[in-house]
Amino acid sequence: MKKILSLVLMLMSVTSTQAQVSDLLKKSEVHGSFEADGMYYHPDIPMGITDSLIAGRNFAFNGFAEVIYTLGNFSAGVRYEAYLPPIAGFDNRLEGSGIPYMWASYSTKKFSFTVGNFYEQFGNGLVLRTYQEWTLGYDNSLNGARVTYQPLKGIILKGVYGTQRFFWNKYTKNSRGIVKGVDAELCFNDLVKSMADSKLRITVGGSFVSKYQVDNDPIYKLPRDVGTGAARFNIGIGKFNFSSEYAHKINDPSAINHYIYKPGDAFIFNASYSTRGLGILAVFKRIDNFSYKSDRAETANALDISFLPPITEAHTYMLASMYPYATQPNGELGFQLQVNYKIPKKSKLGGKYGMDISVNFSQINDIVRTPAGDTSAINVPGTLGYTSKFFQFSDHIFMRDIQIHIHKKFSRKFHATAEYLNQVFDIASIQGHAGDPVIHDNIAILDMTYKFTSRKSLRWEAQALFTKQDKRNWVAALVEYTISPHWFITASDQWNYGNPVTDDQLHYYTIAGGYSVKTTRFALTYGRQREGVVCVGGVCRQVPASSGFYLTISSSF
Repeated sequence: MKKILSLVLMLMSVTSTQAQVSDLLKKSEVHGSFEADGMYYHPDIPMGITDSLIAGRNFAFNGFAEVIYTLGNFSAGVRYEAYLPPIAGFDNRLEGSGIPYMWASYSTKKFSFTVGNFYEQFGNGLVLRTYQEWTLGYDNSLNGARVTYQPLKGIILKGVYGTQRFFWNKYTKNSRGIVKGVDAELCFNDLVKSMADSKLRITVGGSFVSKYQVDNDPIYKLPRDVGTGAARFNIGIGKFNFSSEYAHKINDPSAINHYIYKPGDAFIFNASYSTRGLGILAVFKRIDNFSYKSDRAETANALDISFLPPITEAHTYMLASMYPYATQPNGELGFQLQVNYKIPKKSKLGGKYGMDISVNFSQINDIVRTPAGDTSAINVPGTLGYTSKFFQFSDHIFMRDIQIHIHKKFSRKFHATAEYLNQVFDIASIQGHAGDPVIHDNIAILDMTYKFTSRKSLRWEAQALFTKQDKRNWVAALVEYTISPHWFITASDQWNYGNPVTDDQLHYYTIAGGYSVKTTRFALTYGRQREGVVCVGGVCRQVPASSGFYLTISSSF
């Protein structure tokens, strides 16, 4: 009888455990994504490519796979990456494979705890922004711990502690800095009941971030703890909105700023107005000696603690994006003004469908530097470097961009976009082309789309860039046929017909096709890649000239 009772109890225990496991599985969710980018390079004599681009290897591969598991308030994730070797233009220090990103998080109504790798941003990111940009090979995630606390509705407190990812290098003592930070944000409309339905919307916030790095320099006495503080606000009044953030950094001698001891500042101010058919945006930004990295010796796109948002337009057309702007952390002063207007339907200009017009003007200048009191020169290592007045523009223009964008729908089947751009670009300062003259260019773009049916459409572009500098004049064309939602095929060509060197008047042609099914996409491209710079959010990487096949497979689940 005892044996039978024990057997019954054991079966009940197993059944109960199986039921619990089954219940957990029902409540669990698993999501993920992956991407594989492969490039096969071959020689291209007219482009000057007589061998492969990557140390005698013809094939390059970038890929990742990420899986996220959630169960109630708990979540965890892991990402595997491989660069075997990295595609040309990516930092060679990425070569390798492994798991650089792993995390676990638990959240309640008021608290959130994360351990492992994570991304975080305080305010506009002036004192802290960690993020990943796959197209740049950029990842400055923190590895450590993060706590978020919301004691009351309208109050959010954050704290972070950790070290940043540096390619595949594991953190060892003194290898790079430790980052610590706190942030607080108050929304008065949520916090004060009488303001819940007010047309006046007010949010304020403040941050403090510190990095610790030992001083092993044999020449200079360097600060081990470098602190930055920031204050911000966002005020909305009806159709108007104003936001701003100011950040200050104590002296932080580094390889970027020539080891000077001057404190740094960053300031950004936005004002906007929006009503039906009209939107206006004005932005002012000033950066002065504000490179903030967790390793003072690093000069490449790595270990950035701060993010300095660009205020120039992010162009996507082939020729319009030929001279992208990269934020200058040692000093820049600029502004942007953009006006968006919709001409009403059934007016003389608007016609049946109306017409959208956008005008954007942005300009970035250098700041004015004068010698500091301890030297008669500027940027002398070991000194205060220089002094600078806050609102004083230098005559030195880094970038000026004027854009007129017009979009018109002519019928249910046909619409077109026309753009004109005028640019001034200091290629010597921005891209390091010492001795090259400032580029003055004019760009014209026409982009048209015709829908044969609800699933089939044809899009074609015609572009021209005119300049007397750099590689002179270009023209470009693109044709793309789409069978939605699965197929597309496209062909394009960029011709540098104005190059002063006849042998360099090359055609940069490409042909590509792709197929999508549910969340999976396949794309194959063959052709030439012109040498240039790719920028995302003011962060750039150099892309060498190449020729060959490019395959991309991506999916999510």
